[in-house]
Amino acid sequence: MFDQGWSWNPQGVAFEQNGHVTTYDAAGRLSCQVAHALLAEGISTGTKCAVWAENDSTAWVCTLGIWRANACWIPVGVRNTTESNSSMLDKFDCEVIFYQSTFAPQILALAGSLPQITTWICIDGPPARTGTPGWTTLAEFVNDAPSTRPNLTVDMNDPAMLSQTGGTTGISKGVVNTHRSLKAFCANFMYATPYPRGTFPVNLAAAPMTHTAGVLSLPTSARGGIVVISTASNAADLIATVRDRGITELFLPPTVIYRMMDAAQPEALRGHRLRYLIYGAAPIATRRLREALDFFGPCLMGGYGQTEAPASISFLLPDQHYADGTVASDKRLQTVGRPSPLVSVTVQDGDGRILDTGQTGELCVRGDLVMHGYYNDDTETARAFRNGWLRTGDIGHIDSDGFISITDRHKDMIITGGFNVYPSEVEQTLWAHPAVKECAVVGVPDPVWGELVTAAVELRSGADTTPEQLIAFCKGRLGSVKAPKSIFFLNQLPRSPIGKVLKRTLRDDLSRR
Repeated sequence: MFDQGWSWNPQGVAFEQNGHVTTYDAAGRLSCQVAHALLAEGISTGTKCAVWAENDSTAWVCTLGIWRANACWIPVGVRNTTESNSSMLDKFDCEVIFYQSTFAPQILALAGSLPQITTWICIDGPPARTGTPGWTTLAEFVNDAPSTRPNLTVDMNDPAMLSQTGGTTGISKGVVNTHRSLKAFCANFMYATPYPRGTFPVNLAAAPMTHTAGVLSLPTSARGGIVVISTASNAADLIATVRDRGITELFLPPTVIYRMMDAAQPEALRGHRLRYLIYGAAPIATRRLREALDFFGPCLMGGYGQTEAPASISFLLPDQHYADGTVASDKRLQTVGRPSPLVSVTVQDGDGRILDTGQTGELCVRGDLVMHGYYNDDTETARAFRNGWLRTGDIGHIDSDGFISITDRHKDMIITGGFNVYPSEVEQTLWAHPAVKECAVVGVPDPVWGELVTAAVELRSGADTTPEQLIAFCKGRLGSVKAPKSIFFLNQLPRSPIGKVLKRTLRDDLSRR
């Protein structure tokens, strides 16, 4: 996808960050050097190579180099704790890691527990360890490496991305996406976001590129456009970037859209060139979506996907937010749009029977977009598929106009501010506290964050602690995203006759508090 833009616009700007620009030719040549250097290290098809960095153009070029060598990219979440990233890299058999110097302390802390990583490459400074074999800088790593494309045979079913996810048990799994599934995503997105002939998109990578924003930059590169990589820390700076850099498309979780609207008046965006402001990764409040349509104009575009079927199962296109010249009904705005061309979507009952229009069941998808499976986990892979269909775990229906509505989730996963939190991981942390007897974690609806991580706790007899102390305990082990925002002490958790915690009852109870 990148090479399409490189061939069409070699001297054009591929990436822009903090006023520094990188042309397609410069980025392409560096990515080729990275690929050749990796191949010289002896990597083979599917070798796992991680990138641990904030949004950064050089880090993304390293990702392109990993793909060019037909290795498999592991995106590392910078908001995760060192321990959770260490566990992930170990489980995913990572052998090579590119990292920013900002994360050198974390790299040093986990290095001793990851002997399978043989190559440690600092992309923007001296190595975290000096004088140690395998520890180097990017400049040293690619020194004298050819800047031409490696001559490799790549099967479209080879693994290209290995991402961390989880299920109802909260046990982390690795989703293996292939060159085929990522290319299907790009094709779906480009179909949904047409541009006039001769117009180059300008994409703002504001959300983490280890999340959706990274793969969302690929269609821009395929069209020879510019990817502006944002390090903006507040909504006002983001608004200024959108306005002043002529941004035509970007992806944001709803929480950031809310912050932008709360930080300025619509006049602050006067003259903006946005064609596609894509929202997703968390539910958006219908009231605030209507406000966003007033604030930004007719450029809002909803997206639905999951790690197992990247980011483009369906889209609610900008014009579909309107009907008969006015903003559409709440019913329409609450949908996630119509299925994309390269994926089939059905609603199925518990036995795998495909249900009729309007009937509610589990949303199931198949097609080139769907993952290969879970890494080293045949049992979970088999459970995820039924008769060739990926079971999304989302409950919903498809109306007579083909629009998909999601009404519930099988999974207990909490989506807060666009990030996934698995309740059992938080529960295990709470259980580790000596004052906690029993606990349950649920997502409570919130107009800003989508959902708030909320815990109910039964204390041990005579225990002396406070909600604030337990929250701090969790933050220290999980980080601020996964830690509960509220903790309620209960005498007894609601349970079924066989002792299972009734999470829906609990969620309803805590939502009223």
